[in-house]
Amino acid sequence: MKHAWPARYPILLGLLLLLTGGGFALGGVKLMSLGGSPYYLLAGISLFTTVALLRRHVQSALLIYTALLLATIIWSLLEAGLDVWALLPRLWLLGILGFWLAGYGLRCGLERAKGPGLACAASALAAVTLLALAGVGDNNPASPYPGQHTYASEFLTPTDGTWPEYGGTLGGTRFSALEQINLHNVSDLAPAWTYRTGVVQEGEPSHLQATPLMVNETLYLCTQTNVIIALDPETGEQRWRHDPQVDPTGGSMVRTCRGVAYTSFTEASDCPRRIIAATFTSELIALNADTGAPCQSFGKAGTVDLSRGMGELTPGFSYVSSAPIIVRGNIIIGGWIADNVSVGEPSGVIRAFDAKTGQFAWAWDMGRPGDHGMPQGDDSFTRGTPNSWGPASGDDALGMVYLPLGNATPDHWGGHRTPEMETYSSSVVALNALTGAPVWHYQTVHHDLWDYDVAGQPSLVDLSIDGEQVPALIQPTKTGQLFLLDRRDGTLLAEVEEQTVPVTPTEGDWMSPTQPESTEMPTFSRETLTEKDMWGISPLDQLWCRIRFREVRYEGPYTPIGSDKFSLVYPGVGGGINWGGVSVDAAHRVAFVNNMRVGSLIRLIPRGAESAQPGIQHLSGGPQLGTPYSFVWDTFVSPLQIPCNEPPFGQMSAVDLHNKSLLWSVPLGTARDSGPLFTQHNLPLPIGVPNFGGSLITKSGLVFIGATHEKAIRAFNAQTGEVVWKHRLHAGGMANPMTYHSPKSGRQFVVIIAGGHRISRSPLADYVQAFALPIEYESKPFE
Repeated sequence: MKHAWPARYPILLGLLLLLTGGGFALGGVKLMSLGGSPYYLLAGISLFTTVALLRRHVQSALLIYTALLLATIIWSLLEAGLDVWALLPRLWLLGILGFWLAGYGLRCGLERAKGPGLACAASALAAVTLLALAGVGDNNPASPYPGQHTYASEFLTPTDGTWPEYGGTLGGTRFSALEQINLHNVSDLAPAWTYRTGVVQEGEPSHLQATPLMVNETLYLCTQTNVIIALDPETGEQRWRHDPQVDPTGGSMVRTCRGVAYTSFTEASDCPRRIIAATFTSELIALNADTGAPCQSFGKAGTVDLSRGMGELTPGFSYVSSAPIIVRGNIIIGGWIADNVSVGEPSGVIRAFDAKTGQFAWAWDMGRPGDHGMPQGDDSFTRGTPNSWGPASGDDALGMVYLPLGNATPDHWGGHRTPEMETYSSSVVALNALTGAPVWHYQTVHHDLWDYDVAGQPSLVDLSIDGEQVPALIQPTKTGQLFLLDRRDGTLLAEVEEQTVPVTPTEGDWMSPTQPESTEMPTFSRETLTEKDMWGISPLDQLWCRIRFREVRYEGPYTPIGSDKFSLVYPGVGGGINWGGVSVDAAHRVAFVNNMRVGSLIRLIPRGAESAQPGIQHLSGGPQLGTPYSFVWDTFVSPLQIPCNEPPFGQMSAVDLHNKSLLWSVPLGTARDSGPLFTQHNLPLPIGVPNFGGSLITKSGLVFIGATHEKAIRAFNAQTGEVVWKHRLHAGGMANPMTYHSPKSGRQFVVIIAGGHRISRSPLADYVQAFALPIEYESKPFE
């Protein structure tokens, strides 16, 4: 039955319905041609029909739209279940248009007609569905928190309220026994002081990512240009500053200094207390911790030349990015090597130097097994070998250092790799700290072609297994896995299975038919994606992501990378779990894990054919000189620069190490500072965001973390995953926080670097921010 609608026909609404229908129909045809869902094409046809009927003023338009809405709700629930974030892009646009359409119908004299009422009811149903599920999401209900165990506090946590190592202790647990800040008063935690380093390299990919030390009643940190700074821990006032005047230019894609080391010698002729650091220009330096002056008895006037034995070094292609570690009197360093430039890049050799004199102690060069000396004459350490750019850990009692290793350069082509490279790539390796001899190693990815180098610091903790206290090691990886090992000999303490993976090697290379899967421990970012897991902030960019997902090669984890099309690598090259590692509640044997859920698109380009590949010129990549292929890569995002997979894009989780079970998992961070097209919309939507950096855990049951693109630091209740405190930072806190007891006031401080991160598009900054309880919380000296 026709109705005489007024002349005020909703032209704008009709245009919106027509444009939405056009996008649905065109995209739907493309998606179906790729084997995807028919929903979008059918929805587009329904929207065209609605517009055509509206032009004829036919009430049936409302009935058609109502049927579309009801079908969309059913389809959405079947695809997304009860996940509100997954349902949102499927329902909100058509729901709003449905309300608008029903409103026009009612205003145009159709109050008694069924069409407007049904359309309005269907739209209301879509809205109610979202509102009813708003609190459901992906959050896991908290499982019972394990009871307290006895632990060796002298090994797992500083006993004097200091923070003397990058990871709190040599074991890298990031666990503090401090309890002044606790669940009852954390809401009163407030800014105490702020210090600015004065080093910001705009336009350069240099990140302030340091974790300060607090020892010798002083805070010590380094900048991305290797300036070493000492601060008063109570006020943040600068005590001294040493600038080695390095030239920061060079081939490094990322330049940073994540920390320094501290040591003391009561019998030293000078510098009884020392700060040890490495520079971007291949120097190892020792400074007087009290004055900042170079230690004359160390090396040559306080400096050791790290270029010795390295052969030809192009500036910026090799430098020490993470804090040195000192085990049994030896300073042990690895180093970052430029990714994906060529074969035969500088060596990934691990070296040790005497902490008192700076004298060379040993080298572990996997290309020269059994030879731990310095190369002689024109020889050099083996070039192109896997390197250790992430933080290391040590065990003084066992006399071992534990290093996370990357893969041989370049990342995405391995046809040239030697047996030694294949053995140690993407592994955690234990070396004798006095000799450099390898004791054991465990490989987390075989013949790594995905840039899944092991980046996170190994965390050491003692576990009770079958009634025996076992010295364990937790190795987090960029693949999103946790490997649990006996740190004495590398024996697995949690089951790992070699699982079959797809194998389609590029000509001249090969692929491992199996990969290790840590099946007994909880895993992160390991789900196999499907088309229905694609996301967007609207159904249109969600449709774009579904099409893109169907266009690229994706066969689950370890999808082969080829030259005919892009391959989806998930988790992406950033992980998973990156250099931030995990923190461990040593009293309760619980690990706290922050991870990312974002994919990467990678494609090999035949040498010399780059100009023949349309649409890749704007993408990042690497030449991979010396191989048949260069490559390009991009993040798997929509045209609005939002990740194509469903949120959360970042998570914070707790893992019971005794029962090997997941206690809770919650989104980490909000979208306040990361809107579409890199805008800042200030809407704190709790969708979880990508993150670089790690956490710390206190004995009082608080987990502190920054790490996100969102300019914020948070404290989680360790037992439940609830955010119990949050404070705004001046920039993204992409660094590991630390905590300490200040002798002057007796207060506990929490400090984090707010330096931003170029890769995650967080503006660079130079802030060191400290938080403490009000002065009335003054306490007695730490006991």
